[in-house]
Amino acid sequence: MTTVYLDELKPGMSARSEHTVTERDIQLFGEATGDMNPVHFDEDYARKTLFRGRVAHGALTVGFISAVIGMQLPGEGTIFVSASIVFKSPVRIADEVITTVTVREVGSRDAILDCVCKVGDRLVLESEARVLVPRRPSPKS
Repeated sequence: MTTVYLDELKPGMSARSEHTVTERDIQLFGEATGDMNPVHFDEDYARKTLFRGRVAHGALTVGFISAVIGMQLPGEGTIFVSASIVFKSPVRIADEVITTVTVREVGSRDAILDCVCKVGDRLVLESEARVLVPRRPSPKS
């Protein structure tokens, strides 16, 4: 885990992660949140929806963004304040989701991040996130 402190953070900096969605991911997310919607768990049900098959929870994909922000950029100590999220395409079991977070603006205490999730070349989610960025700790005397 790393931390990019406020004085180091610059527009254009980015971080990325890859995660292949598994059956276990969907099961654990459903249990943790209580979202047991059959579109995520019942293939027969899901085939009759506009998705034409089971899909991962959209909020699971948002979680991949949270992981990059909290673990890489800016990293440990970052506080996720808000996000606008647009779901573009469903994510399915066995899809490899590539998440990229890029710094757009750095303020006096916060930053605006452009976030995208893709499966291959297909955009599945785009988001603008606002985070509070950790300041460098004071040196101890």
